[in-house]
Amino acid sequence: MSLRIAVTGCGPAGLATAIMLSGQGHQVTLFERFASPRPIGSGIILQPTGLAVLRELGLNDEIHTLGRRIDRIHGVSMPSHRQVLNVDYSVLGDDYHGLAVHRAALFDVLYDKAQGCDLTILNNVDVQDVACSDQAIAVVDRNHERHGAFDIVVDASGAGTRLRSHAVHPTRLRELAYGALWGAFDWPDANFDSSTLEQRYVGAHTMIGVLPIGRHAGIANDQVAFFWSIKTRDQERWLRDGLESWKSSVMAIWPETHVILDQITAASDMALASYGHCTLRTPFGHRIAFLGDAAHSTSPQLGQGANMALLDAWTLSKALEQCKDVQTALTTYAASRRWHVRAFQAASLALTPFYQSDSRVLALLRDGLFDPVAKLPIARRIVAGLISGMLGRLPRGLRV
Repeated sequence: MSLRIAVTGCGPAGLATAIMLSGQGHQVTLFERFASPRPIGSGIILQPTGLAVLRELGLNDEIHTLGRRIDRIHGVSMPSHRQVLNVDYSVLGDDYHGLAVHRAALFDVLYDKAQGCDLTILNNVDVQDVACSDQAIAVVDRNHERHGAFDIVVDASGAGTRLRSHAVHPTRLRELAYGALWGAFDWPDANFDSSTLEQRYVGAHTMIGVLPIGRHAGIANDQVAFFWSIKTRDQERWLRDGLESWKSSVMAIWPETHVILDQITAASDMALASYGHCTLRTPFGHRIAFLGDAAHSTSPQLGQGANMALLDAWTLSKALEQCKDVQTALTTYAASRRWHVRAFQAASLALTPFYQSDSRVLALLRDGLFDPVAKLPIARRIVAGLISGMLGRLPRGLRV
């Protein structure tokens, strides 16, 4: 069947969906709220699951050229210097690894691919609602103008989507107390391993991260993403205290970061990312499907956001390709993703307080138990499977 499909959101989920569906012969219109599409955010790790989808899109070589291979994730509790997290992808097999990229690099390769496809991209359309009938569905923008009629709307507009009320079982986004300040800077020549995500923790309330993320268009030097966890309500106090006070706090915990801190010359060099948790029990409604953060947003502790979004896009495209009608395709899509999504959403909800909360007890439990347990052979594989996105039921037919 050939369908008229609206995709809202020009992030990884929306772009990947539009590319795959247009390749299947559907008439695709991609709506983007910005006047000029652009990425939001700093560095992410593409896990074997997300890389498998990019390979299906023919983008594997291109994204590897831009990113940095990650073989290990390592976390240390301070000031005790006790190892808390040590995940090595090699326990899954020699070929398994993560790929750290700047979000701009992922956006660029997907957007360039989309521009070469037979689809329509409409910018500066902020989708606020949909209007549905038995025969078709239209998208409604902030000016109350209708676009369409379409056979199906794919909502990939992120955690802040305004369309969740159209799901079979609507769920509200629950804002999380902790977010992160982040920035991207030139990769330092010393002090850090270029194939490792390094983290430092103080209790459960402070987390610092250093992630090599390669480069993207317009940037000559390789980059590093630098993260500092913070309560979103404390950003104003952080601004009042001043940059030098904050840098001193970071240096007291992790002196080697001075090669990154020296590049931070203004508060505007660091952006605030806030997070929320929401899991749609059924990620569709009448003629509408929800993908990525629109369907299942959470804290990025497990680094699965973009990877889950890419898996959603691949699964929905296959369901629409193989099923005879839209409703059957939506039901098939939801069933195929149900247990994988629920497993990772539950794991993220359970583990986040050990790394981002005010609990002293959870921090003590993490520091005392996580590393010894993770050294057990079966636990090593489980933890690696969790971090890599390969724990649980993956979409049938996707070669990881």
